[in-house]
Amino acid sequence: MKKSLIILGISSMAALTACQNNAAKEDIYEETGHTINVNDQRAELYNRNMGNGRNGRNNIGEDFGYVRHQKSPIMGDNVSADHYAAIDREQVADIIGKYCTEVPNVDDISTLVTDEEVLIVYNTDTKNRNQTADQVKKMAMSVVPRWYHVYVSDDTSLRKNVENYATVDSDGRNAENGINQLIKQMLKSPQGEKMSESENENGEMQGERNDDMDKDDLGEAVKKAGNR
Repeated sequence: MKKSLIILGISSMAALTACQNNAAKEDIYEETGHTINVNDQRAELYNRNMGNGRNGRNNIGEDFGYVRHQKSPIMGDNVSADHYAAIDREQVADIIGKYCTEVPNVDDISTLVTDEEVLIVYNTDTKNRNQTADQVKKMAMSVVPRWYHVYVSDDTSLRKNVENYATVDSDGRNAENGINQLIKQMLKSPQGEKMSESENENGEMQGERNDDMDKDDLGEAVKKAGNR
């Protein structure tokens, strides 16, 4: 009888341990299988409701932000690119626009955020166009992931061109070509200082797509000057 009770007790403990392990895995790898939650991960990345905190707490704007990520424990599970699509581009554009209104002598900002670019057209009465462009660009750079390239222009005639892409399907080939042409127009305006020794004014490394466009424009300018 005692032996039966001991065996039953051991079996119960093993079953309880297995349940706890499964529950822990579900907590650790909830939803994507890659995130260990500290606070509610379902809250928006940029929470406008600063008064209603996570888990009923107030003053969420005073919290630190901490999340720990691990690769999925499932062999062959690779969703490493999923987080790139998680950015709410319209919300990011809204934040950038609001930040840019804090730049001196800048108002009426139009912001377009694509999968790898930020295009900003703004109105200004500044006396130092390059310095203002640098401030606007760095405001945007402070918001988006570092792989983004930022292009700015104080030529307000381009505003409508930027606005036209608000409802365009970003996956379309025509959209990409059109945005490249728009960037060419924007590059005629000051872009501020180089981001670093290895990056140009727009955050592009040497040889990246729009860096090549800059060289094309320079070549055309040299050719025209030689024909005069």
